[in-house]
Amino acid sequence: MDIVGILILVVSFFLLLALGVPVAYGIGVAGVLTMLAHIDSLPALTTYALRMASGLDSFSLLAIPFFVLAGNIMNSGGIALRLIDFAKVLVGRLPGGLAVVNIMANMLFGAISGSAAAAASAIGSVMTPEMRKAGYDPRFSAAVNIASSTTGMTIPPSNIMIVYSLASGGVSVSSLFMAGYLPGILTGVALMLVAALFAARKGYPVGEAVPLGEAARKFLRAVPSLMLLVVVIGGILKGWFTATEASAVAVLYALVLAFIYKELTWRKLPGILLQSAKTTAVVLLLVATCTGLSWIMSYENIPQTVSAALLSVSDNPFVILILINLILLFVGMFMDMTPAVLIFTPIFLPIATAQLGMDPVHFGIMMVLNLCVGLCTPPVGSVLFIGCSVAGVRIDEAIRPLLPMFVAMVVVLFLVAFIPEISLLVPRLFGL
Repeated sequence: MDIVGILILVVSFFLLLALGVPVAYGIGVAGVLTMLAHIDSLPALTTYALRMASGLDSFSLLAIPFFVLAGNIMNSGGIALRLIDFAKVLVGRLPGGLAVVNIMANMLFGAISGSAAAAASAIGSVMTPEMRKAGYDPRFSAAVNIASSTTGMTIPPSNIMIVYSLASGGVSVSSLFMAGYLPGILTGVALMLVAALFAARKGYPVGEAVPLGEAARKFLRAVPSLMLLVVVIGGILKGWFTATEASAVAVLYALVLAFIYKELTWRKLPGILLQSAKTTAVVLLLVATCTGLSWIMSYENIPQTVSAALLSVSDNPFVILILINLILLFVGMFMDMTPAVLIFTPIFLPIATAQLGMDPVHFGIMMVLNLCVGLCTPPVGSVLFIGCSVAGVRIDEAIRPLLPMFVAMVVVLFLVAFIPEISLLVPRLFGL
């Protein structure tokens, strides 16, 4: 182990982050500086560049640009309003009223788009004015929207699960997709309970009963959007196409649906394509630099060092698992999900599988759930910023109503961490 190399890597990376350098550039520069610290710097730098390039040479990564494009099309295609109407039919009469509707709509939209940021923006822009009009506190409305928008990261299809599959060395994307259903739904139910208790205490109104005819009409309007899940996930399970091919099918389906709804025009399409290309470029640059960083960490024996450090604290599997989760919760506060998954999967997955006997699918779901909390926390929570901007409230105003929702999310996280069947039951039922 080279202490100097590790210090250069860690100090330079966090210094660049503190200076506001984008994460991808910070990782790349930190990697180069670490390699220059070695005598054989030129061969090492060449290998580093080759590792970055090879990190993108993966068929499964093709799913990311397609799912990003499908999400952007749906975000502009009038799907959010139809899902909100459907959510009102399903849960509008439950305690919590529009708050529970917001959570259900985010679960549905997040599952279809695979993006927490898109869900927070699309659902929040519709639900926030409605909740304000009904007398809901804007700070509470923002907190509900922010926390529930992360459920789409576990309910498939989810880009971050594809990234984890790459970082883990090839865990089945189909298994990860199916494993995400129960944890994602459990998170949504936990948030609904918190929202219902808060709304009941404040005396917020519940929705009016929807006549049967109108309920049927709203359901039929939402069915084409919901069918995307059936087409994508059903096609994967039936073996009609792989998860990567399913992403292309999702784009075609979303495009046809958006034009049928007449919410998307040919004039809007170039802007959607450009935005999707920008998002994809950022994600793939992170994948490339993080792949190079993973090789550097192996070169410096960092995973082995971290494993030895954890085992020196305790040899109790429960203690080690709690420590891993606490570290990831802390990391999630300062780092976005994609680099966090790419950097820390090679460090913690070997410990989880070798020392704790965890299934890689189970660990992946736990990791994604854990990092979802970080999307809602300062100082770098992207969904927190989007949700507060949509609701027109300051970040410090949204934190207090978010606290009980954080507790609910962490409770679900530890249930998933310590009860493997929550993640593995559905994949096993489908023989994955």
